[in-house]
Amino acid sequence: MEVTAAVLREVGGDFGLEKVNLDALRPGEVLVLISAVGICHTDLATRDGALPFPLPGVLGHEGAGVVVQVGDGVTKVAPGDRVGVSFASCGSCPACASGAPAYCHRFMELNYAGVRTSDGSSPLSNAQGAVGSSFFGQSSFATHAITSERNVVKVGSDIPLHLVAPLGCGVQTGAGAIMRSFAAPAGSSVVILGAGSVGLSAVLGAVVQGCGHIIVVEPIATRRELAVRLGATHAVDPAAGAVSEQVRGLLPQGVNFALDTTGHAGVLAEALQCLGNQGTLGMLGVPSDPAAVLSLPLIQSLVLGLTVKAIVEGDSDPDVFIPQLIELYKAGKFPVDELITTMPFSKINDGVAMQHSGQAVKVVLVHDTDQ
Repeated sequence: MEVTAAVLREVGGDFGLEKVNLDALRPGEVLVLISAVGICHTDLATRDGALPFPLPGVLGHEGAGVVVQVGDGVTKVAPGDRVGVSFASCGSCPACASGAPAYCHRFMELNYAGVRTSDGSSPLSNAQGAVGSSFFGQSSFATHAITSERNVVKVGSDIPLHLVAPLGCGVQTGAGAIMRSFAAPAGSSVVILGAGSVGLSAVLGAVVQGCGHIIVVEPIATRRELAVRLGATHAVDPAAGAVSEQVRGLLPQGVNFALDTTGHAGVLAEALQCLGNQGTLGMLGVPSDPAAVLSLPLIQSLVLGLTVKAIVEGDSDPDVFIPQLIELYKAGKFPVDELITTMPFSKINDGVAMQHSGQAVKVVLVHDTDQ
């Protein structure tokens, strides 16, 4: 079938709406009519060549929509079901078998190869040949996406699909870091470095956990204000002085948890200085200068017994965590809608620009089918 997709043709380029051909379903696959899809930093990092993906190709990995058709053997969903679409995992490796699909042993292959890993074919093509697809097992910057049964999470009719979409990656990453990776206990203290959609989702997760001190570090004033409105107890401007000094001015003993969303070595160093004895640093951002990370104060970390934890997808099992977040939203305890700006799918490049400039926290592109 012919569908419309936002095709990326060159590293660093704009997305262009093009007609592409979508293959027939294979066993275990699901065809989803995409109603909404979030723009995630990983889409933009891949666009800019930081992560491997074949071009021309179709990105997008925070899709939500309605199941149109299912392949042989699919029992999890049926045509007409409303679904969110999350990351790909194999389901059979030791990590998946233990309930940790974010650490699937085949994660890179399944999410970045740009083809079906079963036979190397692509579900997408044009007159010139194959188009890179299956990004995070979905490539949902399109009107339709072929994904696998493991990728989809069935949702009810009592939540708009444009709110479901970002739960598939960015929101579950930030909230999951606090709620699952840290399992931060009530009354604990956390500093969150960066108040983009992932950092602000972490704020929401910290409120759910009942953290006593939720300190957000963010240079953009409007985002600091939003963080406080969402439940942060303090918002720190890094331009006002060394972050660690500002944090210790609030909590002289240091914090229990620090969550970095930036990947900058200087910020990571300050995050370590914020931690108290036996504190934990969670790393979500990929270091922009990996070599600089080697200069972090490791001796201090040893003396204080600090833990440094790399976090993927908030340690989430989407089948478990996404329904939990939806129930919290419905109960008024997880106002993810405060983060979201919707835009028509055709305005994808405008949405990218708004998110990059800080005008919007989380852009979700919607089709006329959003419901």
